[in-house]
Amino acid sequence: MRTLRLGTLSLSSVALAALLAGCGAMAPATGGKAPTGMKVTSTAFADNGTIPAEHAGVGDCGGKNVSMPVAWTQLPAKAKSVAVLMSDPDGSLGLGVSHWVAYNIAAERGQLKANETGGFTVGTNVAGATAYRGMCPPVGDHPHHYVLTVVASDLAPDALPAGLTRDALLAALKGHALGGQSVVGLYSR
Repeated sequence: MRTLRLGTLSLSSVALAALLAGCGAMAPATGGKAPTGMKVTSTAFADNGTIPAEHAGVGDCGGKNVSMPVAWTQLPAKAKSVAVLMSDPDGSLGLGVSHWVAYNIAAERGQLKANETGGFTVGTNVAGATAYRGMCPPVGDHPHHYVLTVVASDLAPDALPAGLTRDALLAALKGHALGGQSVVGLYSR
């Protein structure tokens, strides 16, 4: 189990945690059996492992700006779509940085491959662009934590408009989120 200090979490990270906590409160009783729950993985890195540099931003950031591969299994039964979010709660002096907002992804798809761009909607990142924004923590900082989250929802894969920011997406998912799970990677330069 990972522990993050509240001082390093951005407001949107706290909102996502509250949204997902509400999903858990709605889970049916399991009759004493351990819940199976969603599983999120990336073939690029192990949970709490180092993220390869190719996923960092170009130039001085040390990478090629290749979006991370992410896969999801064991979604809630009524899931129709998923959203994929990547954020750095350590960035922007602890206020957090939104690197990737992808949504309107058909739940049965099961994955996004590295640098995949079609068949889903990309929202607005911290720079205001509708694109994946590679990691670029300040030189010499401790490794930043990059949280790659998948949120399952009961919304159809084409239900949400283009251009949503992370916060706008979280607001749109309120009342529709069925569960979520994250994998965390580390990167520094």
